[in-house]
Amino acid sequence: MIHGLTLGILHQIVGWLLYPVIAGLGLALLLTLWELGIALAERTATLARYRNGEAARFEGYALRRLERADLLARSGPILGLMGTLIPLGPGLVALSSGNIDILATALTVAFDTTVIGLLVGLVAYMIGRVRRRWYESVWQTLEVAHREHI
Repeated sequence: MIHGLTLGILHQIVGWLLYPVIAGLGLALLLTLWELGIALAERTATLARYRNGEAARFEGYALRRLERADLLARSGPILGLMGTLIPLGPGLVALSSGNIDILATALTVAFDTTVIGLLVGLVAYMIGRVRRRWYESVWQTLEVAHREHI
């Protein structure tokens, strides 16, 4: 069986993770909004410049943008789930001792982090899907121009 000291240390480590998880969610939300702005700029200006450019340069650009959107789409829900589970432990302990105020706070944090994490994941996923479609169109244009040039 697991010793009580080990459980105490494990609980302490998990408790320390809450604030970095919340900070990570905030950063992920800001990065997702930033990526949304970049995606709008891409649609109106950036992709038009790449249609006449070189394929290797566009490929590197596209890979970087898609990797960032994919990372946000996956990490947002993971951080949201961590932000959900971490406060539930102290919330359940508070419930067992009859302290409803601590339970209410823990549940509020849990639900808020879930919603933010899912929002980050959804918006980043949509950005990634739309970008893939845009990039495929540019890539096809570059291939046609390359074939005509040869």
